[in-house]
Amino acid sequence: MVDESRRRQYLEAMGVQLWLSRRAASTPNVEEPAVPFTGEPCTTVEETVVSAEQKWRQLEAGVKQCTACELHRQRTQTVFGVGSHRAKWMIIGEAPGADEDRQGEPFVGRAGKLLNAMLLALGFQREHVYITNIVKCRPPQNRDPRPDETAQCAAYLRQQIALIKPKIILAIGRVAAQNLLNTDISLGRLRGQVHRYGDTHIPVVVTYHPAYLLRSPLEKRKAWQDLQYAMSVFRQSLED
Repeated sequence: MVDESRRRQYLEAMGVQLWLSRRAASTPNVEEPAVPFTGEPCTTVEETVVSAEQKWRQLEAGVKQCTACELHRQRTQTVFGVGSHRAKWMIIGEAPGADEDRQGEPFVGRAGKLLNAMLLALGFQREHVYITNIVKCRPPQNRDPRPDETAQCAAYLRQQIALIKPKIILAIGRVAAQNLLNTDISLGRLRGQVHRYGDTHIPVVVTYHPAYLLRSPLEKRKAWQDLQYAMSVFRQSLED
């Protein structure tokens, strides 16, 4: 949990004035609840956990070995994803950049630091959500991934979502939003409403990419509105 003084610093980083109300309800636990006792042998739960972890390992190994599109030719390494496999929030961006390609982890550069501040402003630690991208290899010169590249990676992302079963997906940036929602509608028109991922009931909320916010800091207030809206959608999903 983030203490109030640190949270105020993160709100400041998001361009939020400190006189805004802080009487929000306490942040829900972002970890999955403990498995209730049902009378079943403990080995049932253990076997389920082992099975899930095996699936994660197999999926990550498949991504590391993937040569399905041209992006694999210039990568330093794949960028699979990071965070809790039991997360209720899933953060999905567009593609790795240079820093991510070197370190093998999404959102680790300046944009990653701002994303951390965005999450912490809500009271969430980075390690309690799950963060990944639409594509797992860096496009040359940080260009947008092409449709054929996102198509080749789509099955990996679907499996990540299926394994986590998040209560909400936060789509970071236009490319992520349009690919997740299979649309060409602009990011501005996608903001401020609840979408659904594929044929699931998983809510998707759209906001700006942190890299864009670094270039356009005045838009941070809009991003904060998006985050507050996402929190309200998340709380509602817990009640459904």
